[in-house]
Amino acid sequence: MAIQIILLVVGFVLLIKGADVFIDGASNLARNFKMSKMFVGLTIVAFGTSAPEFAVSIKSILSGSGEIVLGNVIGSNILNILLILGCSSLVHFLRVKDTTVKKEIPLVLLMTILLAVLINDGMFESNIVNQLTRNDGIVILLFFSVFIYYLFSMMRNKTEDDTDDEIWSISKSACFTILGIIAIVFGSNLVVDSASNIAKSLGVSERIIGLTIIALGTSLPELVTSVTATKKGEYDIAIGNIVGSNLFNIGIVLGLPIMLFGSVNIGTFNNLDLIFMVLSALALFIFARNDYKITKREGIIFLLMFVLYYSMVLI
Repeated sequence: MAIQIILLVVGFVLLIKGADVFIDGASNLARNFKMSKMFVGLTIVAFGTSAPEFAVSIKSILSGSGEIVLGNVIGSNILNILLILGCSSLVHFLRVKDTTVKKEIPLVLLMTILLAVLINDGMFESNIVNQLTRNDGIVILLFFSVFIYYLFSMMRNKTEDDTDDEIWSISKSACFTILGIIAIVFGSNLVVDSASNIAKSLGVSERIIGLTIIALGTSLPELVTSVTATKKGEYDIAIGNIVGSNLFNIGIVLGLPIMLFGSVNIGTFNNLDLIFMVLSALALFIFARNDYKITKREGIIFLLMFVLYYSMVLI
């Protein structure tokens, strides 16, 4: 038990310090290449923090556990918005740019609705008995390609640095970015493994561990990264991280493996998860469009939705 507690503390230290280094490195990379910080948030930061979900997805789909793959993506997308943006907005309200409100967030909502429709044509049936086929994976990737095209268009639009801070060299920026994401992923794995072992030794059931520690654990990189970015005033990176992660989760973590490995049986799946996945994306769209920022009050609403969702899931 003592060793597991030590590993848990070490994991959290790696997470927090890794996120600090990662944000500094990614921010300086953006300035070096005159890319917008939103672009970096949508790409490097988003894909980097989605690494745990991708690893879980590949491992699960190869072992025939399709329901874990789907639950991983749906659960992570709900947590990204409700928990992570909720916590981040309590640190400071999040400014949302006009292009993000008009282009990126609507794309998240569209992809979320698409996934819900592909999983179940009848959203109001009590249970879902279905499978996602290779054709579904191709459809998801076709929609995801719109996001990729949008990213290429963003690359063509260079930005001017508007701060007087010294810019790190490209090599230093890249080194800090890589070391940061390695520390984040390794730290999150330590936290999940040690917390699971502690919970088991205390007699906590596998079901509760899966619904809480594992689900929250794969979202720890996004949580720590977005909160750290908000503290540093890097709101574009914080928002871009969540928007990009949700899109990567649907397109790459789910769509790509399905297209490559074929049909995935998802068994019996509760509509509650799909409803909250769509509601969270819709709430993000409404809040951001309202006044181009996510306030502390809206963050509290996100967190209340999160508590409601988990209280219903765990009953």
